[in-house]
Amino acid sequence: MNLPKKVKIVEVGPRDGLQNEKQFIESADKIALINQLSDAGLSYVESGSFVSPKWVPQMATSTDVFTGINKKSGVTYAALTPNMKGFEAAIAAGVDEVAIFGAASESFSQKNINCSIDESLERFAPIMATAKTHGINVRGYVSCVVGCPYDGEIAPEKVADVAEKLLKMGCYEISLGDTIGVGTAASVQKMLQAVGTKVPVEKLAVHFHDTYGQALTNIYTALSMGVSVVDSAVAGLGGCPYAKGASGNVATEDVVYMLNGLGIDSGIDLDKLLKAGWFISDILGRAPVSKVSNAFRAQRVD
Repeated sequence: MNLPKKVKIVEVGPRDGLQNEKQFIESADKIALINQLSDAGLSYVESGSFVSPKWVPQMATSTDVFTGINKKSGVTYAALTPNMKGFEAAIAAGVDEVAIFGAASESFSQKNINCSIDESLERFAPIMATAKTHGINVRGYVSCVVGCPYDGEIAPEKVADVAEKLLKMGCYEISLGDTIGVGTAASVQKMLQAVGTKVPVEKLAVHFHDTYGQALTNIYTALSMGVSVVDSAVAGLGGCPYAKGASGNVATEDVVYMLNGLGIDSGIDLDKLLKAGWFISDILGRAPVSKVSNAFRAQRVD
């Protein structure tokens, strides 16, 4: 296996992980979490989302969060911006980078944002143009890359098509998301092989949910195929509200533990990362989803 020597972890906990939490989380707590994550060595933290507070009330405090964090040199603080209004608000708040998203499933696109895949991508054209004039990098997400709660199995060629369109629009990196966590090593391999014919592997990232306990295996598969950027969420926060039984994102603690075991450098201090995960979990009033986190915490209690 030609595993990478270094892997960049894109921490999505403060945005993707918290956006669907019903319990309102104070700006100060989000800021404290982001500061702890950057202190732990995360070089990329997706810190908020500039969307309508009517649809995602948890993200209504994103401006306060971005203006309140202690920005560290060398750390990218990014935000999701689904439209121009959100993009303009993000720029005003001082974000370093923005993300846009498409889906590989027509039904998911219709249910999630009420338009077709092609229509969703067309909406991003003005964002791409304005981002270029501001010198702001844009990251692209593709949802449902192996399965959809409505359409079932997704053809790898469809994923490759959407990923290629995002690349041609100007996205510097494409994050491939197994939104409902149904992927296996075999389905992920087929998907990555197809996408790799349209998008260079060095421009790909993977984003796995752990619904069926396959996320780490799927990440290992992606690493063995040359992918060196992995999305994850501290404490395993998150989950897809459209998929019954869907659990959260793969836990950053579990990914770092696996990378450490493989001798792959992530630049992350696991001890500090664990403390960040315990901090937000205590606020939410529940144990982390991360097995590594719970194992270490039990050892310390003992």
